[in-house]
Amino acid sequence: MAPGDAAEAGTAVNVRSIRVQVAYSPAPERVDLVSLSLNEGAPVAEALAASGLLERHGLMLGEGLVCGVWAKIRPLDHPLREGDRIEVYRPLKVDPKEARRQRYRKDSGKSGTKGRAQTAGEGKPTSG
Repeated sequence: MAPGDAAEAGTAVNVRSIRVQVAYSPAPERVDLVSLSLNEGAPVAEALAASGLLERHGLMLGEGLVCGVWAKIRPLDHPLREGDRIEVYRPLKVDPKEARRQRYRKDSGKSGTKGRAQTAGEGKPTSG
């Protein structure tokens, strides 16, 4: 084979290996973290498949699965770089605004001042 034939035949030449992490939090305060070595430019989907996290937690690609790299949502074909952390996001069980409303309703009965706007000077000693 002449030089250049390998590239023309579609085989990788001098492919650099990168280290990445894949993280998933199945519940609050629990994180399943897997470190991997992949070829540079490998897509997010390849890292997910290689990590085994999806199978371990009963998740599947393409079923509303949302992923990100360093807290920025990315598509499954996003190319990875050295040191990237891929995060698999859990679906929300409750809309954050609704959860806030529920907490407010629950807490508003405990204190007469909860949720009331404080006026200027309120709670401060007066000089006189």
